[in-house]
Amino acid sequence: MQYLICFDMDRVLVDYMSTWQFVYDKLGISNKEAFDLYNQGKLDEWDWLKMDLALIKNTHKEITDEVLRDMCSDMPLMKGINECLEWVVSNDNEVAIISGGMQETAREISMMFPTNTPWVRRWGGVNRHRGSDTKFHIFTNGWLEGNDGGIENYGRYQVQMNGKGSIVKMLQRRLSIPKERTISIGDSAGDINMFEESGLSICFNPWDEKPVSVADVTIRSKNLLDVLDAIKSYISQ
Repeated sequence: MQYLICFDMDRVLVDYMSTWQFVYDKLGISNKEAFDLYNQGKLDEWDWLKMDLALIKNTHKEITDEVLRDMCSDMPLMKGINECLEWVVSNDNEVAIISGGMQETAREISMMFPTNTPWVRRWGGVNRHRGSDTKFHIFTNGWLEGNDGGIENYGRYQVQMNGKGSIVKMLQRRLSIPKERTISIGDSAGDINMFEESGLSICFNPWDEKPVSVADVTIRSKNLLDVLDAIKSYISQ
């Protein structure tokens, strides 16, 4: 029986506070101003993304799409990621990455699991590929490449902070997989909406205690093999 397994990315598949922060740290910049404005309710998520991209471009005026992609190439991944994802994919389950993190890292992770079919543009697909499509469904944020190879002033905005549940429901309808055969894994309050649309919700490596009170299972390790054990236990019931 097929399941839909939805992963957040930052602090779940990636062993870093966020994929955005990883790039900021490499560039030596801080988005604290935009972060504070957002938390004060003075900035919506779309404008926050544009403000962050402007910060990158204004402080590094020669920045290009290629340079940003290269900065993501050594993103630290969570321990056990290969074994965990390999098992869920090899057992014919549908896998989604639903995250406000950077598309480039989600693309790299998803291309670890290519299909035997040529790449096609599709809902939940990747914009860059290696000839073949990926078995994953990808919903993330990030930047967009300009015609000159630079960075556009606006970005890729697919995932709202509290809108992950809507994406889960759309996937369930498209894949004909019900809520009770949906498993979600996240670490923060932004994943609660996703948890609510799942038969099993796993709070992994929690950022704070807000999602813990909602999740069915909490795992306080930093090893995705522990998540895999919880997935196997639920599927075997």
